[in-house]
Amino acid sequence: MEKLSKLSKGFLWGGAIAANQAEGAYDADGKGLSLMDIATSASKDVSRQFTDGIKKGIYYPNHEGIDFYHKYKEDLALFEEMGFKCFRTSIAWSRIFPNGDEKLPNELGLKYYDDLFDEMIKRGMEPVVTISHYEMPLYLAKQYGGWANRKLIDFYLNFCEVIYKRYSGKVKYWMTFNEINSVIFMPEVAGIIGREQADFKQRSFQAAHHQFVASAKAVKLGHQIDSKNMIGCMVLTLIKYPLTAKPEDVLLAEEKMRYGTFAFSDIQVRGHYPNYVKKLIQKIDLKIEVKPDDLKSLKEGCVDFVGFSYYSSSAASTDTNVETTAGNIVSGVKNPYLPTSEWGWQIDAKGLRYILNRFYERYEIPLFIVENGLGYDDQVDENGYVEDDYRITYLKEHIKEMKSAILEDGVDVIGYTPWGCIDLVSAGTGEMKKRYGFIYVDRDDQGNGTLKRSKKKSFDWYKQVIASNGYDTSYKGMKNNETK
Repeated sequence: MEKLSKLSKGFLWGGAIAANQAEGAYDADGKGLSLMDIATSASKDVSRQFTDGIKKGIYYPNHEGIDFYHKYKEDLALFEEMGFKCFRTSIAWSRIFPNGDEKLPNELGLKYYDDLFDEMIKRGMEPVVTISHYEMPLYLAKQYGGWANRKLIDFYLNFCEVIYKRYSGKVKYWMTFNEINSVIFMPEVAGIIGREQADFKQRSFQAAHHQFVASAKAVKLGHQIDSKNMIGCMVLTLIKYPLTAKPEDVLLAEEKMRYGTFAFSDIQVRGHYPNYVKKLIQKIDLKIEVKPDDLKSLKEGCVDFVGFSYYSSSAASTDTNVETTAGNIVSGVKNPYLPTSEWGWQIDAKGLRYILNRFYERYEIPLFIVENGLGYDDQVDENGYVEDDYRITYLKEHIKEMKSAILEDGVDVIGYTPWGCIDLVSAGTGEMKKRYGFIYVDRDDQGNGTLKRSKKKSFDWYKQVIASNGYDTSYKGMKNNETK
């Protein structure tokens, strides 16, 4: 067997954003309100709130985002300069169907994405599109109760059919739902409102089931419309290491990974509910409505690849007195062997290699790292420059582990799109100061600033990484420069 010594020429280097966090233009060209249009700004210590409609005197950071809607050509030119082979974004559902339940789409919304994808292709980038990325129409949440209502399956499929047909030949890579497991941890993104209500958990799990069915049907439909479509799932990875070698800790860590991550990829890759999920539903005494045809749909709509986000890991312990730390939506036990970011996320590059191997051993289908990055309160100089050696170090170490997984372990990885390749509004906190990008955007947490773009130090570094197809991750301009 031939030993791999370098990444394939077709490896998809790029970057990722989401429509609701970047586009702005929340009421332009016939767009309806989305869930994130009523999400307030917050911080790492204060949770975002979803208000009852838009209230006067409240700042909604997603309303303007970074104005990618009007500035996409400028931004794509910068991505092209870095050498992006692909670019991941989402289609704002409420741009295409303002309320979500209309029969006919909004032509101006469709035209916008035509122009966006055309510009990407012109600049040599493969579009990677998330169909639903935390931006379902607000009307569907208020009028129908969000994804707890089975009717949303048909509304979603109508949306899918329109965009599959419209962008056939332009978009090949699709993902059905962003971080689909967040429906359990942050049900509001699925339109499940009212945490204080007794049936909140019931509605959240029902919503998850409806999304599984919708995703499977969307995969089948996408293949029927264009056989070249590659349609994947997208999950957030909750890596849990046992805090100690105590068997109870080992079992708890595995249980948390199963229920937090693998359950959601298992169902979408294998096309059925695993027994451990059935047992969980029994244990927590929930009555999930599952129609016979649902199970058939799950079987017929298995995904082509697994897309996932990876930022950090945490530990698991049966000791309730141990220190905890934050993470992507979900917190965990602090691992004493790992450093921690400003937002309490533990930095663990080797965790990326670990999860790549776990996924690939489990499924043996291609994987796509569609989010990975470091949120940091970047300090900009008078020229708009950020010396972000910390970001370069973070990404460099993760790329190194990704390469080890591919070249040494034999894992099949399609591509790598770091999150927030340009600064944008944080999904979890609504902040601008939690920056991820290679490009600085002049905008603060109160909505002040010119929105001017400027290159950070990491811009030239990532350009070099892509130009060498991941071979050269060193950087001469770095303090304490390390070799590749």
